[in-house]
Amino acid sequence: MEITEALKELKNGKIRPVYVLFGSDRYRINQFVDKLSDTLFKPDEKELGVVKFDTAETAIDEVVLEAETPPFFMERKLIWVRDSSVLAASAGKENAKIEHKPETLLAYLDNPSDFAVIVFTVQADKLDERRKLVKALKDRNAFVAFQELDASQLKQWAIKRASDQKRTMTEAAAELLLSRTGAHMQQLALEVDKLCLHAGPGGTIDEEQTAMLIASTVEEDVFALVDAMAGLQVARSLQLYKELLTRKEEPIRIAALIARQIRIMLQIKELEPQGYSPQQMAGQLGLHPYAVKLAVEKSRRFSVQRLAVLLSDLAELDYKMKTGAIDKTLGLELFLLSLGVSRETAAR
Repeated sequence: MEITEALKELKNGKIRPVYVLFGSDRYRINQFVDKLSDTLFKPDEKELGVVKFDTAETAIDEVVLEAETPPFFMERKLIWVRDSSVLAASAGKENAKIEHKPETLLAYLDNPSDFAVIVFTVQADKLDERRKLVKALKDRNAFVAFQELDASQLKQWAIKRASDQKRTMTEAAAELLLSRTGAHMQQLALEVDKLCLHAGPGGTIDEEQTAMLIASTVEEDVFALVDAMAGLQVARSLQLYKELLTRKEEPIRIAALIARQIRIMLQIKELEPQGYSPQQMAGQLGLHPYAVKLAVEKSRRFSVQRLAVLLSDLAELDYKMKTGAIDKTLGLELFLLSLGVSRETAAR
């Protein structure tokens, strides 16, 4: 079941007896549970109405027993089960310290209580569809997948969140916000709310306001430094480097972050000719799709040979800085100055 369909059902008052919320987007999973809780209970009822379990500590048959036990002083109950042992494809013997009896839940699915709602939240991209229980839940359309949003979806999500608060966020502001906040939706939501508070009802959030109110991250500044390196903008590279030093960033850490970006671009150069999409590359590299999208754009300004040379030079510089063969601050500055020696065109 799609997220939009599940939310539409809640809005229309249709509540299923069992939900399985899975995927890597923990923020939206928790938001859905909150929405479900708001639908079931009045604000002062939530504390008593929500019962929490974890399958790493509690057997599934105890969850079923709770679902079959009528609630006290309330009409409904929400049973929130954090699962890593029963439904996830990665669940294995390492999670088997608790003995689960999935047949009890299978039997419950045939005749669920009318007063209980069971919600499984699974931090996994896949469920083990070989299991009878997983198949039975799938047949009942209980699955709701929460995969991480890509860059375009994140941007639109931020704009919509501002719109929901009667503010207008420009696309340029949303893009800058993403570059500074990253893809962590909890932090993104907090920053959108902060910008909305500053803009006021009916206000507009533009790029200038976002730049003023949202601090740039070290990673963003290093990314800008790599961008300047790509354009052989030595003066700009040195300016950004000095700004990082002013912020008390260690030269060794700055060099490591530059090397990390270059390594990512090299990996992208290897995967892109094989037909990998940014989403697929993100999965291969263990990165968020938005970070990969930015790195793909930057990588086109470098040749593979140039990236390899830069990475080798940085490895040598790292060794010299750590062994005291060269002053750390001066060493990285000399590395940036050396970029102007070569006039190789970055994009080949």
